[in-house]
Amino acid sequence: MNGLKDIIGLSLLFLFFASHSMAMDNIDNQIYASLLKKHVINNRVNYDGFKKNEQLLDEYLAILNRADVKSLSGNKLFAFYINAYNAFTIKLILTKYPGINSIKEIGNFFSNPWSKKFILLQGRTVSLDHIEHDILRPKFKDPRVHFAINCASKSCPPLRNEPYEGKTLENQLDDQARKFINDKKNNFIKEDTLFTSKIFKWFKEDFSNNPLLFIKRHASKELKEKLNSAGNNIKIYYLDYDWSLNR
Repeated sequence: MNGLKDIIGLSLLFLFFASHSMAMDNIDNQIYASLLKKHVINNRVNYDGFKKNEQLLDEYLAILNRADVKSLSGNKLFAFYINAYNAFTIKLILTKYPGINSIKEIGNFFSNPWSKKFILLQGRTVSLDHIEHDILRPKFKDPRVHFAINCASKSCPPLRNEPYEGKTLENQLDDQARKFINDKKNNFIKEDTLFTSKIFKWFKEDFSNNPLLFIKRHASKELKEKLNSAGNNIKIYYLDYDWSLNR
């Protein structure tokens, strides 16, 4: 009888630690999900709405700060940092909103908004630049990240109206890349010239120094046919970047 009790006790203990481990291995994005669904509509961000719900946003940012990042790996860790970048970008805008029309108005002569250290993560104060250039780009080496992180500007790939999650990340990243590349205001062809986003110029090395190949990989049938028709001598013109708020 005692042996049976021991077995049951050990089983319950195992289930407790297993469930605890699973809980630690996931970030609660429910608050963020509700805010995005409510305030990101048709690729536009309602900063007035976010301002009214800023306390909820702050609660989510606190969850990110307290998260046990060491328990995350792979796509779960990748999704965590994408969500952190985007959520803290919204917070950065709200620190000056409604008194600004562009994220570039934040900062001063000596610093830009991306180098501003205002983000609390795991007890450290870091910047958006730190998340993007010290974590996301070098650690995950996935050019699709440039269509997932959002710079709060009209020429930036749109803010997705749902959090990124480890289990769906591959599909989400592909979807973001496809939508941006096949949006005719971001990529279009005139004669032998492809007009495209400066993202492909700024981060050319992330696209293996061949952004055209990446664009073709994610292009619709119509766009791909036009690119192929233009031949190998196609020219690339990088469009002006609109830094006004994506509202």
